[in-house]
Amino acid sequence: MSKLIVGIYVFEVTFVESLSLVSKMDTLDRRLIALLGENSRTPTAEISRRLGISRSTVQSRMERLIRDGLIERFTVELGAEYESRLVEAHVLIKVDQAHTGIAHAGLRRIDQVTAIHAISGEYDMIALIAAESTVELNRLLDSVASLEGITRTNSSVVLETILRR
Repeated sequence: MSKLIVGIYVFEVTFVESLSLVSKMDTLDRRLIALLGENSRTPTAEISRRLGISRSTVQSRMERLIRDGLIERFTVELGAEYESRLVEAHVLIKVDQAHTGIAHAGLRRIDQVTAIHAISGEYDMIALIAAESTVELNRLLDSVASLEGITRTNSSVVLETILRR
């Protein structure tokens, strides 16, 4: 994953790490992906100039990389200043195994759920939630706990982030 910080935004390009897909790439594809990793908003004309190829070649290569699943998505990540004002929580979640899919779907519908991880141990998942206030966080925690298929939650509010990569 590559990131570029611009103002309050970090532009991120996520690449699929599959050996069969990566073997389809040539040196030009790797150079193109490296440039996109530096800044996924680099204009096609600039990429073509830096790679020494035509704009149409850049466009067709990008389309193929997306179609073949080598580039999964282009996203925006909030900048550190804005993100530092958010109230984050890690929510351990137990799920009724017969309703795992329903619980996953319910969590995906909550925009403030920024990540969901399947885990081993007493709980089944960890969801990361980012809210703009403690009042909003409390409402979101209640929403998560009331989702169909979720039998128990245990939340920890993040007081300080020491390292984020």
